[in-house]
Amino acid sequence: MDSKDIEAEIHPLKNEDGKLQENLGNQLKKGGNLKSAPSQSRLSRCRTVALFLSLFICLLVVFVISFIIPCPERPVLESMWRNNYNSAVIYDFLATKDINRDRVQDVLFLYKNTNSSSNVSQSCADEGFSSPCSFVAAASGANGSILWERPAAQDGALVLCDVPHPRASAASSACILVGRSGGSFVAVDLFTGETLWNHPNTFRRNATILSPLLQVPDLDADGAPDLLVLTQEDEEVNSYIYSGSTGHQIGHQESLGVGGTSGSLLYATRAGAHYVLLPCASSLCGHSVKGLYERVTGRDSPLSRDPGWEDVLNATNRRLLAHSSGAIRYLMDVPGKGGEDLLLVSADTCVLLGGQELAPRWTFSAPQVLRKPILGHYKPDTLAVVIENGTGTDRQIRLLDLNTGAVLWTLALPGLPGFPPSASLLTADHRSAFFFWGLHEPAGANQMEPGDPQHSLYLFHPTLPGVLLELANVSANIVTFQAALLEPGRHAACILLTGPARPAAPGPVSVAKLKVQDLILSSRVVRLAEGEADSDQDIRDRLSRLRYLSEA
Repeated sequence: MDSKDIEAEIHPLKNEDGKLQENLGNQLKKGGNLKSAPSQSRLSRCRTVALFLSLFICLLVVFVISFIIPCPERPVLESMWRNNYNSAVIYDFLATKDINRDRVQDVLFLYKNTNSSSNVSQSCADEGFSSPCSFVAAASGANGSILWERPAAQDGALVLCDVPHPRASAASSACILVGRSGGSFVAVDLFTGETLWNHPNTFRRNATILSPLLQVPDLDADGAPDLLVLTQEDEEVNSYIYSGSTGHQIGHQESLGVGGTSGSLLYATRAGAHYVLLPCASSLCGHSVKGLYERVTGRDSPLSRDPGWEDVLNATNRRLLAHSSGAIRYLMDVPGKGGEDLLLVSADTCVLLGGQELAPRWTFSAPQVLRKPILGHYKPDTLAVVIENGTGTDRQIRLLDLNTGAVLWTLALPGLPGFPPSASLLTADHRSAFFFWGLHEPAGANQMEPGDPQHSLYLFHPTLPGVLLELANVSANIVTFQAALLEPGRHAACILLTGPARPAAPGPVSVAKLKVQDLILSSRVVRLAEGEADSDQDIRDRLSRLRYLSEA
């Protein structure tokens, strides 16, 4: 061992004393640091005071937020509500929007109450209509209470809601209503029902308004989208452009030079050009919005044309090449690779056209396609299209892959032509819950009972391809139906409008909301195939736990 280490072991205290003396000497050499000790002590006390003051302020803020400032109350959601009218006419219009800003979607509908004792704040005469007239109403999605209602037209109307408006409320949104008769043309604040503008329309007396109303880009540079209305007059389609901000007509009426039917579509090409498309026989007719505006006003438009589309459209009659074996009944824009594609539906064929080259991508033959298809997700994040064809016991429901046209799933479900359309809601697993209507078939019945008027609502989810849930049975005539996500997460609901079978005949009318989760818990399980090992209650419990997502 080293001599120093031996010395340290023999005299440990002596070694410690040496270290203390050495440390003391070092401190004496740094005598200036001893003088700063009082100032460091004061700084430490200041830091302590600042820490406790900060904690006090934080606790005070928490106390104010928790006990003094009230938290916003979450609306009480009724699982089912219903509004009844004893003698009314109901129209095929239904929309949802959060009108009272309680984060629950509310319900907009259109009706005519022939009962003179109706308790409304405005009368038909206030808006220049004779009584009875048609009202537009907003009902709370939470409990069904009427938020506002007002006269809209003499007899029915075409409605376009959620239109941005510079003079509307803080949310800048409006509903535009065009009366089918009586010459009304009205814009109302979506959130209050107050009139934003009201003008008589400029259509000819024999004009038939074609649905839907089309919202086009801002053509007059007033900060609001404008409105394009198509009418059929003497077997010819005419177009009218109106300012969305004031309701005044822009330019003059313009003939499109074609005959047509309802089902027009505003389509934005991949080059950013806007075209108005409408079915005309077995062809597709199209006009650029830029060209329409320039013809009716004589002024240049900042909008553009698509050179590819202009090459395909016939310069004389503005028709595309015939792509359908029969008259086109429905026209849809659908998501595609790099943009929107077009789905053409005739009575016996569905054709998907590429949105740029307008060439067929696939064709599916299905006789007697009686209603407009809907979109949903059979596989996660993969769009499918629902095709319904046939009537009675021959009715078939098919889910097709939108990219290839291949059949993903098929179901034989008896039904009649007047049944409500199907619907879908996106679920948290990026599939969809599908809702189908069919004739009610009691458990154990081998065939459809003739004369049974009950409609059954069925739920299908792709995770259980061999199972349907019969959610509800309705004996009243269903005018229209919608499956809607009223609140983010799980509050999905079915909205039903029921009324007389004859459209113009008054009678008992009902507007009702049914919560999907409650319908599932009380549903009847229909097994389409053998092999599903889960019990009926396990299936109900599994589907009742579905969470729903907004499509946006």
